[in-house]
Amino acid sequence: MEIRNELSADSLQPKIDRLWQLSAEKINLISKEYDTSKGSPVFTVNGKYTTRGWTEWTQGFQYGAEVLQFDVTGDESFLAKARKNTVDHMASHVSHFGVHDHGFNNVSTYGNLLRLMNEGRIEENKWERDFYELALKISGSVQAKRWTNTKDGQGYIHSFNGPHSLFVDTIRSVRALMVSHLLGHSLMGENDVKTSLLERGTFHSLATAKYSVYYGEGRDSYDLWGRTAHESVFNTNDGNFRCPNSQQGFSGFTTWTRGLAWAMTGFAEQLESLSSFSDEELKQIGGRENIENIYLKAAKATCDFYIKHTASDGIPYWDTGAPLLYKLGDYTSRKSDPYNDFEPIDSSAAAIGAQGLLRLGKYLNDKNQSEEGNKYWQAGLTTINTLFDEPYLSTDPTHQGLILHSVYHRPNGWDNIPDGQKVPNGESSMWGDYHAREVALYLHRINKGLPYYSYLGAVRNG
Repeated sequence: MEIRNELSADSLQPKIDRLWQLSAEKINLISKEYDTSKGSPVFTVNGKYTTRGWTEWTQGFQYGAEVLQFDVTGDESFLAKARKNTVDHMASHVSHFGVHDHGFNNVSTYGNLLRLMNEGRIEENKWERDFYELALKISGSVQAKRWTNTKDGQGYIHSFNGPHSLFVDTIRSVRALMVSHLLGHSLMGENDVKTSLLERGTFHSLATAKYSVYYGEGRDSYDLWGRTAHESVFNTNDGNFRCPNSQQGFSGFTTWTRGLAWAMTGFAEQLESLSSFSDEELKQIGGRENIENIYLKAAKATCDFYIKHTASDGIPYWDTGAPLLYKLGDYTSRKSDPYNDFEPIDSSAAAIGAQGLLRLGKYLNDKNQSEEGNKYWQAGLTTINTLFDEPYLSTDPTHQGLILHSVYHRPNGWDNIPDGQKVPNGESSMWGDYHAREVALYLHRINKGLPYYSYLGAVRNG
């Protein structure tokens, strides 16, 4: 990536404003055209959202987008939709024991609505507050129940693949446990054994840093600073790590860039969350300094890898080890090309990862580490400057997606390849669109001097 140091958050406000205008049109178009009886919308085919996947992990992004739209614009119609859709459709996600996606579905809906009430943007209503808080409390404990112990006496939230499987994605979903803990909840087990959700969430984050992220320290022949594995596989009989693997990337020894992006933002958010926990709480699970150092190392490593292995304008290809990527030559020295003949772009990785770059940059700047902090901050702005403009911003009024050139599952061949093209392009995903809105909200609030946007807003005033 060629980091553009002349950019400022304020200079991007016109692009942010344009995105929100288009976002409103897209949300209304989906509400008008999408058949909800088919399940949650996942990604577009020829510009229309369709459903396909293993689990219902994207519905929270659909209705969470309505909350974010209201947050920025104050348009009450979006708030009304979000409230109704959360009540009508999200209960099954709260009690869903079969997925690792509670932070995606429930913090994006119940959490954002509660955050707005905490900020005074929604009128105070005790029944409504209790409803949101109860959903978030239960969601965190249900998520924490998906637990596999590791040999070191800690463990991880296992993926829908089974108890042997740690997904890097879940570092962004672990916030469900942190919110539940901060709301005063715990996981209750047999014989009323109480388990701390802070402990489980922290241990999962530490496991992700240890097993999903590489640091150039010789773990295997392909160990590079910041490389991530989508899946880490364990022997559940003794808790030993066995090997890296990938479900949606090219291999366990290459970096699927959306998984990388989840780690970038997840670790930056967990760094921010540490200030909400007492020294005594953290002492029981490794201590503040130790945990912070591990999170910071993982955040820096993954963000550095993104910067080094991404096209000059800040948009990555779908996997840094994709088999035909070599045919593009030195792709990091040129702007991204979603219409190339060899390997697809994944704009959703940019939408997710940009937030990680910005949050890490701010975190370091707040600690007076301005040289490093400015590097990550400006890298985030560089990415957004590209993402919030054509050919990535979707301006076609008939296209339901907001951000173009996202891919879902390249190995399975699920993504649409338009006529006359050789690789998937021109389509959107529910997670890419949502995270573009989320990072737009993040910068919008900074530009306007509004409360800092954080999932912790669900449990405290901004």
